[in-house]
Amino acid sequence: MTRRLEFTKMHGAGNDFIVLDGIGGDLPPIEPLAHLLCDRHFGIGADQLLVARPSRAADFRMEIYNADGSQAEMCANGIRAFYKFVRDRGLTEKDEIGVETLSGVVRPRWAGTDRVAVDMGRPILEPSKIPTTLAGGNGPVLDAAIDIDGEILRISCVSMGNPHAVLFVDDLDAAPVARLGARIEHHRAFPSRVNVEFAAPVSRRRIRQRTWERGTGETLACGSGACAVAVVSILRGVVDRSLIVELRGGELEIDWESDQAAVIMTGPAAEVFRGQIPVPTEATGDRRR
Repeated sequence: MTRRLEFTKMHGAGNDFIVLDGIGGDLPPIEPLAHLLCDRHFGIGADQLLVARPSRAADFRMEIYNADGSQAEMCANGIRAFYKFVRDRGLTEKDEIGVETLSGVVRPRWAGTDRVAVDMGRPILEPSKIPTTLAGGNGPVLDAAIDIDGEILRISCVSMGNPHAVLFVDDLDAAPVARLGARIEHHRAFPSRVNVEFAAPVSRRRIRQRTWERGTGETLACGSGACAVAVVSILRGVVDRSLIVELRGGELEIDWESDQAAVIMTGPAAEVFRGQIPVPTEATGDRRR
């Protein structure tokens, strides 16, 4: 037997999401469903699955599931799509809301037609809190050596509510994102796995980036990854504190006023389409007949 599940397909700079409404009605168990829905051949297709839930700590709670079914702490492109989702459906009329995530409460605010700015908080630079074992002390971890199949790479690490490893490359288009991304993601230096950003500065105000997303693979954009790249690049002194990060799916504006300030990310959020999909009750754990 099956049930029909309503969904909305959205994206933020090409990083695409399936969004489910867990506020207005009951949903089946999500974790065993995420892989099926995110599959681009047998499901709807998405980088991640987002679920809107009620919250006691904020206006809403956002659950984030990667395409492999694992949960993520934070997704910056997702938080922009999430805010547009609840705003478009009349679930809020506020110009700024609080959204509870596994990494804490994040505050997106409306920045004009289909644009959202997000206070991402201060970056986490202490190695044990990223987490990574690449360096001791209080950090930051900049250009630390890591051995990948006998090749020594220099990477920098930061958490923006989720862990990131940044690798600077000369030729971004030719970078072996899939090969190195997968190996770094699962390296023993990252006990919670890690998102991997490949970055190439263009000028003091612009950086190009490709992302290998933990639990998903290469994506067209990663908002928290763009913030991580900006933070690491600022700490290395190669860019200004206000810059554009150019992703394969679009551009994000990143501002980090000072080392003590929060990182502010501004970018697009768009709805692609709405629909229903039949879901096998056996696959979801829903035993209603």
